[in-house]
Amino acid sequence: MIPILFELGPIKIYSFGLFAAIALLAGSWLLQKELDRRGFAEGVWNSYSMAALLGGFAGAKLNFILFHPDVLQNGLRGFFSGAGLVWYGGLIGGVLATFFLSRRYGDSFGELSDAFSPALVIAYIFGRVGCFVSGDGDYGYPTDVPWAMAFPNGVVPTDVPVHPTPLYEIALMSVALFILWKTRTRDWATWGQFGLYLILAGAERFIVEFWRTNEKVWLDLTTAQLFSIGMALVGLYLWGTRHSRKRARPDGP
Repeated sequence: MIPILFELGPIKIYSFGLFAAIALLAGSWLLQKELDRRGFAEGVWNSYSMAALLGGFAGAKLNFILFHPDVLQNGLRGFFSGAGLVWYGGLIGGVLATFFLSRRYGDSFGELSDAFSPALVIAYIFGRVGCFVSGDGDYGYPTDVPWAMAFPNGVVPTDVPVHPTPLYEIALMSVALFILWKTRTRDWATWGQFGLYLILAGAERFIVEFWRTNEKVWLDLTTAQLFSIGMALVGLYLWGTRHSRKRARPDGP
């Protein structure tokens, strides 16, 4: 693995940081296309992208600090480090940030959430590419399957072959991206597309967690799996009622 791509004097270009930037650009590009297609104000995608980025970072870090308060022993350096970016904390933080911004702009938060769905997936995919290339420890437990990989030069090194779970996530979320992109123009009620995103993203993480080394917290499930179940249940409701909610709308003038 290649945690540091190259160095220019004192400047180090980290692979994870590079792919995080690519994730932001790719997600912003898809978000722009969707917001423009849905008739949002021109250029508003930039503000929503930044809100999602900052809110996601804050949510991910706060979630991690809640369960690992010792990270603040180094003061604010612990908060602004690249460690502890918990994905479900990031999702909550990003959702809250964009919600408050949508209230300021007077936009439909449901329509905005639908537009965000493909963008969230492509950003997640590139983020996992960064995890894989840098070897940041997001891999699974030791195994002897033919595709097992070792990460001796990773940020979190291991000489023992393990499940390359970032590759599992990249593959599954690529399928999710294809489904969301193909269905984005369906005539569904607001929240239908975001509901489908929650189902797909929740199912993906629930499955991959079986090969991860995260601690089991309840019913032999990890925290991420419990959160994924909640995501999928909310998504099933939103997606499952998309037609009935549409029919229930009053006719316009």
